[in-house]
Amino acid sequence: MSAPPLNFAAFVMNTTSHILHGAWRAPEAQQHCFNDLDHWIGLAKLLEEARFDFIFFADVVGLYDDYQGDWKKFVDSGLQIPSNDPLVLASAIASHTEHLGIAITSSILQEHPFDFARKISTLDHLSKGRIAWNIVTSLSDNAWRNFGYDGITKHDDRYAWADEYVDVAYKLWEGSWDEGALIQDKTGGLHGDYDRVHKINHVGEHYRVEGPHLVSPSPQRTPVLFQAGSSPAGRRFAARNAEAQFILSPSPDAARTLIADTRRLATEAGREPTELQFFQGLSFVIGSTEEEAARRSRELDELIDPSTIIAHSAGGIGVDLGHYDLDTPIGQIHTEGSQSFLLWLREAVPDREPTVRDLAQLRSRTGRVVGTPEQIADRLEQWRDAGVGGINVINATIPGSYVEFAEHVLPVLRERGLAKREYAEGTSRAKLIGHDRLPESHPAARYRGAFAEVPA
Repeated sequence: MSAPPLNFAAFVMNTTSHILHGAWRAPEAQQHCFNDLDHWIGLAKLLEEARFDFIFFADVVGLYDDYQGDWKKFVDSGLQIPSNDPLVLASAIASHTEHLGIAITSSILQEHPFDFARKISTLDHLSKGRIAWNIVTSLSDNAWRNFGYDGITKHDDRYAWADEYVDVAYKLWEGSWDEGALIQDKTGGLHGDYDRVHKINHVGEHYRVEGPHLVSPSPQRTPVLFQAGSSPAGRRFAARNAEAQFILSPSPDAARTLIADTRRLATEAGREPTELQFFQGLSFVIGSTEEEAARRSRELDELIDPSTIIAHSAGGIGVDLGHYDLDTPIGQIHTEGSQSFLLWLREAVPDREPTVRDLAQLRSRTGRVVGTPEQIADRLEQWRDAGVGGINVINATIPGSYVEFAEHVLPVLRERGLAKREYAEGTSRAKLIGHDRLPESHPAARYRGAFAEVPA
């Protein structure tokens, strides 16, 4: 039985400089037009025409930690500032597309789960079931201070908080309304069935939520669930909750190990391991020949700003690396920030302790695949064989990176059975895993029917 085609997501952010910092200066780049709604609608239409599965919006709710003592570097280089709210874009994109999934990053920090669940359910209705949620815990001190805290909560404690956050959301999405509770009978005048709508009465360490959910069940009820953590705590959280995990493994072999271990954890959590898919983050430099591709890769290197790369990476691990010598071993740096990032760096430099210099050099080429369309297809086949089910396509320029991928790479992938030719019908979850609602083995399913009052 042949392996299924890969899924594809466009990894974007409602800002100018997202991942490949400095590339926005290319003459053809348009990502600095992020304030323009037509920019995003045009991109979404392009992605849908190319049969991408998702437009995947990254997001932050604060600056990364200081670089060389302050935050001037972020403003000077546009490093994710200005940064607009992607949730606001979702309904506009939904109104101009029919099949494209819309994945929104939202932190447990930035919205109360009751209000967040209401917004997501509304968007899932308006999009006819095409909303996904990338669950994050926010890793910068500035983000936490923006919401009234003294600083970032310890790494594993953030995931314990996330456990309660998603639990509240699951109760609202899956348990507050029974199937058929929305009647809307004009003749009889009965709009809803009171006996099938329930308060959840959640009382926990962080939240007290009475309910009921104010939105009737949307096509998916719970959105497609993404998660990006690769630390031990992050992988345990993903194994319990995620349907798709965004990974940045340095090689197919490293991805194979990570995927196998996370699926083992999913089994231990009582889930079917195949319910969890993995999206590898990759960028592509395409040429009609190897020589052209290599030349274009060098030209991209000339655009990239290494100091901004370091400033971004430093924010990811919660340390001002601007004060460290480039040859400082990463092991000498302690952080409560992103443990998964340090794990990635050690996997990328397996034969010795990596340094700050390695970080700068590797991050600028993270996941970059350089070659002809045929060579890129060869490489993607290796990722699929390692267990990767999807590719999160990182851009150098918008819309250029996606135009080139659609025009030159996707036709080769389709010929090899590595990319779909047409969309399946239904919701984003149905397209991804074959059914509209979460399976019974998912922890959210335990709240179905859990809040019906027991008759006296």
